[in-house]
Amino acid sequence: MSTTAELLKGAAELFPDEVVTSAHVRHFDLPAGAGRFALITLDNGFDHTKPTTFGPQSLAHLNAAIDQVEAEAANGEIVGVGLTGKPFIFAVGADLKGVELLKKHDEALAIGKGGHDVFKRLSALAVPTFAYYNGAAMGGGVEVGLHCSYRTVSKALPAFSLPEVFLGLVPGWGGCAILPNLIGAEKAVSVIIENSLNQNRQLKGKQVFELGIADAIFEGADFLEQSLLWTASVLKGDLTVERPEVDRGEAWDQAVAKGRAIADSKVHGAAPAAYRALDIIAAAKDGDLQKGFDAEDQALADLIMGGELRSGIYAFNLVQKRGKRPAGAPDKSLARPVTKVGVVGAGLMASQLALLFLRRLEVPVVLTDIDQERIDKGVGYVHGEIEKLLGKGRINQDKANRLKGLVSGVLDKAEGFADADFIIEAVFEEMSVKQKVFAEVEAVAPAHAVLATNTSSLSVSEMASKLQHPERVVGFHFFNPVAVLPLLEIVRGEKTDDASLATAFGVAKKLKKTAVLTKDAPAFVVNRILTRFMGEIQNVIDEGTPVAVAEKGVEPLGLPMSPLVLLELVGPAIGLHVSETLNRAFPERFKVSPNLKAVVEAGKRGFYVYNAENGFKPELDPEVAALLVQGDVVLTEEQVRDRVLDAVAQEIGLMLEEGVVAEAQDIDLCLITGAGWPFHLGGITPYLDREGVSERVNGKRFLAQGLASVPA
Repeated sequence: MSTTAELLKGAAELFPDEVVTSAHVRHFDLPAGAGRFALITLDNGFDHTKPTTFGPQSLAHLNAAIDQVEAEAANGEIVGVGLTGKPFIFAVGADLKGVELLKKHDEALAIGKGGHDVFKRLSALAVPTFAYYNGAAMGGGVEVGLHCSYRTVSKALPAFSLPEVFLGLVPGWGGCAILPNLIGAEKAVSVIIENSLNQNRQLKGKQVFELGIADAIFEGADFLEQSLLWTASVLKGDLTVERPEVDRGEAWDQAVAKGRAIADSKVHGAAPAAYRALDIIAAAKDGDLQKGFDAEDQALADLIMGGELRSGIYAFNLVQKRGKRPAGAPDKSLARPVTKVGVVGAGLMASQLALLFLRRLEVPVVLTDIDQERIDKGVGYVHGEIEKLLGKGRINQDKANRLKGLVSGVLDKAEGFADADFIIEAVFEEMSVKQKVFAEVEAVAPAHAVLATNTSSLSVSEMASKLQHPERVVGFHFFNPVAVLPLLEIVRGEKTDDASLATAFGVAKKLKKTAVLTKDAPAFVVNRILTRFMGEIQNVIDEGTPVAVAEKGVEPLGLPMSPLVLLELVGPAIGLHVSETLNRAFPERFKVSPNLKAVVEAGKRGFYVYNAENGFKPELDPEVAALLVQGDVVLTEEQVRDRVLDAVAQEIGLMLEEGVVAEAQDIDLCLITGAGWPFHLGGITPYLDREGVSERVNGKRFLAQGLASVPA
């Protein structure tokens, strides 16, 4: 049987580039004569921008620190042991860079076992142990504290979570077993399953205390001092920590059932992590922690060797790294300052854009439109949203007044845009309308101003073709709702120059958007892929497959919503318009569905109706059913899935050949941040590779083995 030290040594050899976390032990006398105390501080030697993680060498350091305090506790030299982190950071869990390198099941098992073996020594010490959550704590950082006898939390703690299920793992160092036994299954399911699957929702210090994870909460300014005073009271017996009894009856089973329903609604059985976590929580009902730890080890190893986790880590890296350093963006030193923004249009999209520019850039924003009534409505919308932010306490009265003072609307473009540096149009999606608007803007805007279009599918080059200075036109395509979806497709027209493009990327960064550079190709990235995807669903319906079968065919992808529900959200008329644009460009692959046309002409908002009797589940609208004209080719769910995935794989292959984006990674980044495509798929290309679709359609994988998959 390998010792913990041997396990960790073996794992460390696989991961030579680990940023190592030290575990410093210092001793002092507690207040009020409570006795000699040992405090272990986790610190990787960097500031808070490089959070502390646990790789194999880091676990070995903590193990050595526990060796030291274990001997001191056994000899009666100390009365307790505390654990805390460096400023602003407690610890943020396992080092995922190391996890990516693992190639074998037994290596993955060693990482799970190694963490458990080290952490559980904290609960086995001869003296009480205390975790002081002073800053951000996630994953293994949360779990190491769960192994302690007591926990305190800082009111200033900004982020606390067990995000493993979000990435395709389970909390594997005690989270699934200990947490439900500490706070009850219902609250544990909320933290481990619900928060993870809601885009990795974080808890604040106050919530950590209210959930019962921490026994006490103190202000951030003197958090450690207050925690040590509290510790002294506990050790002297002046203060007894009361924890409510955990309900191990029916409530436990109901909590697990609720967790399964949440997982079903989010991933539709397509991703195993949530279900594995729930199995462990269900089995932890009898309080046998060691049995739970063994189950965590097994689940961890199985998931580390599965595609979902690799896709999850790949997606995480895309958003955190590639999303912050866009491929192909020009040198940022070429960007010009933006001190005033113009918005052409004052409808809902234009008003949302005005609000975003206003909040993020805090510069004057001026809207124009064809009549004063529309302008007043647009400015009124922005004012109303600022009032809402004020009401929620997100901004103070001063800021609200300042922001309101910065937004205005005028009828005369010359008056509004004469000193604007960045002007964006959000008018009707028709080429002649856009060209007319740009001609009017060019006549009055300063020579250096960037002219941006929020078009979703029209050619940026054609839009700029009649201008004297087409080099300053750039595509700046947002996704709806603008405040929620992070993606911004930045489109380089044939004549767009580097300075205008660099300015656009500079603005995108200030707007806190994930910018991806795309070529000026029909519908750019997201709309082209989604239209091909939805178009194929529409084709099989037109040919004769029942609507329900077509929809269920793609359920195993675990998408956030079904294709026809998505169509409803986008609006059938917009869907039809984009499919017509793409049909003109690529008639052999993009058909215009006569049934979709009929739905739009009938003024229907979608294929479905919702009523209270069936719990507001989507049901085919009888009026739409009467409009449908179908052939007699009926496919099975599996045949539908194959048809749709083959079409998408073909389209992505063609887009990469055309150079629409730099690499397949950019396609995935666009789908994750612009269409809510699931993290557990890694976007789309890892899934197509994993299912063998890429090779079936294109004769090769999109991504090299080891990128979003287990290394060869």
